[in-house]
Formats: sequence, C-alpha cells, structure tokens
Amino acid sequence: QVQFVESGGGLVQPGGSLRLSCVMSGPIFGDSTRAWYRQAPGRQRELVAAINEIGDTKYADSVKGRFTISRVNIGNTIYLQMNDLKPEDTAVYYCNVLTRSSPTSSEYRAYWGQGTQVTVSS
Repeated sequence: QVQFVESGGGLVQPGGSLRLSCVMSGPIFGDSTRAWYRQAPGRQRELVAAINEIGDTKYADSVKGRFTISRVNIGNTIYLQMNDLKPEDTAVYYCNVLTRSSPTSSEYRAYWGQGTQVTVSS
C-alpha cells in the first residue's frame, strides 16, 4: 500500500500563493504518473495537474499559467505551486499516483492521499 504525507494547504487571500507537497512511499514502480486532484463541495473530483515518469505535465484549463506541478527526481515527492489563487480554487486537494501492481504487471492501480484543504477567501 502506498503511503502519503501531504502538506501545505491553508487559508489564503485571492491573488495569493500556496505550495502543496506530497511525499509518497511504498510500492511505486516505473512508468508511474503522479498527480494532484481537487474536490470542491458538491462537485466531482477533478484532475488539477499530472506529471509522468519522464517529466511531461498536464494541467486543467482552469489552472494553466497559474499552477505548476513538479517532482523531485530522486524519491517520490511532488509539489503543486499555486499562484494567483482564486476563490474558485477552494477545494480539498488530493495527491494521487497511478502505478503498476508489480514491476512486471500490466495492471495499474491508483492510490490516494488523505487530502489537504485549500481555502481562498478575503
């Protein structure tokens, strides 16, 4: 089972910045994708940003140009730098990894962190 330690959430004013961190440990194998999702009250969980094994990134249209996902090359730590935050960014942010079930398996599994609250309000 993959374990997560998420941090960095909190309350920030519109236009402010936060950086989320997620440290993962456990059975994470090659060809994995690490990501941040978020879920606002009454809404479905949505992808915010993802980064694959070779560093390719993907962003939701709503955060392009404001958020940046990055990864520490050694180890399993990812960050989400969030700038110019808006009230609509308010949500619980979840760390996620999609990885093989075993080093040689073609089956992938998704694991989730416990989530960290981000609130953007004046």
